Amino acid sequence: MTMKILFTFILFLFTLNLRAQALYFPPLTGNTWDAVSPTSLGWCPDKIDTLLDYLESRNTKAFIVLKDGKIAIERYFGTFTMDSVWYWASAGKTLTAFTVGIAQQEGHLSINDLTSQHLGTPWTDCPPAKENMITIRNQLTMTSGLDDGVPDNSCTIDTCLQYLADAGTRWAYHNAPYTLLDSVIFYSTGQTLNSYLAQKIKVPTGITGGYLPSGYDNVFFSKPRSMARYGLLVLNKGNWNGNQIMTDTAYFNQMVNTSQALNLSYGYLWWLNGKSSFRIPTLQTVFPGSLNPSAPSDMFAALGKYGQIINVVPSMNLVYIRMGNSPGSGGAVSVSFNDTIWQKLNDVFCNANPVSEMYNPAQLSVFPNPVQEAFTINLPRSLYDLAVYDVTGRLLMEKKNNSGRLVVNCSDLMNGIYFIEASDGKSIFHEKIILER
Repeated sequence: MTMKILFTFILFLFTLNLRAQALYFPPLTGNTWDAVSPTSLGWCPDKIDTLLDYLESRNTKAFIVLKDGKIAIERYFGTFTMDSVWYWASAGKTLTAFTVGIAQQEGHLSINDLTSQHLGTPWTDCPPAKENMITIRNQLTMTSGLDDGVPDNSCTIDTCLQYLADAGTRWAYHNAPYTLLDSVIFYSTGQTLNSYLAQKIKVPTGITGGYLPSGYDNVFFSKPRSMARYGLLVLNKGNWNGNQIMTDTAYFNQMVNTSQALNLSYGYLWWLNGKSSFRIPTLQTVFPGSLNPSAPSDMFAALGKYGQIINVVPSMNLVYIRMGNSPGSGGAVSVSFNDTIWQKLNDVFCNANPVSEMYNPAQLSVFPNPVQEAFTINLPRSLYDLAVYDVTGRLLMEKKNNSGRLVVNCSDLMNGIYFIEASDGKSIFHEKIILER
């Protein structure tokens, strides 16, 4: 090893050590948690009230921002307090994914195992050959091939688990195969999900709460700071204040990176930002561009119904969590709501970078972006068919354009993310816009 390579390696280790030291971890018990002033971070404190007012107007109960592990912003709304308990909804899927990783590192299972090795046969209504294609990895990546269009997407009874496609060939947001990971953990470890989670994750991190049954689903409930603790644990790659809880680094890296080619923005039950395309629940549409254009590209997220959110941003040493009732938009995952929060956060961070993400800036431009009432489209040529879609893929507007410039009124649309498609029969251009009043 040359001196230059040796020096570079030592510098790399030193940098990693500095980063680890820079993260603060609260005590395992009690409500003590160090805070840091937004002013000392160089943020714009005069923008914080605008952010908090927006969150309050969107039925938020709890909002916390951690910077380097310390609390930079913390607010509770109405009668909700730091000791109130709320549900994580599908944001809790990521906690299950983390627990599966622990079970694998301890040798109880491999995510490449057939699910039937742990649940027995038959556990679905599929032909045996098709059932025996489904692995734990397929359950983690939403690629089981089971039909998500059954009357109850959460139903875990075998007659509800019907064949639609071979495992690994179709991505669909399907609750039931995910929920059955709880049974996989039980049969592989001999412990219930709550018992195994408490022993392996809650005790060494101070996280409190637990999974409670809700119909066919198991839903995690906790205090807001427990959700923030989990975000901090994941920010530090499964290490809590020097205690490496997730030792299977390969699994951790796979969990928070693209897990399959069908939805580039999905890991092991985590949503990923900064990819070239994404899918969302209930649709088979592939949308071009990043999941949340207003957020850093390395952000990854736990997203749950009605805006239960954990965002982790390694490049900023930052975590934010939101708990609450429905913000008025977003269903199974609150993609547009999360992006709007990032717009407000960027103001708090004094970030003047534009939030618009240009898929093909040399050919199609839209301004202003974000939009309030109307936006203007500039096109490279004059004859185009234009369409506007919402995040569910529903067509909202069609126009024929015979000039290179078009003004579109969107005063009738609700706040959120929309997609513009312009086609001349040969080329198709896309752009994402954000409507925010």
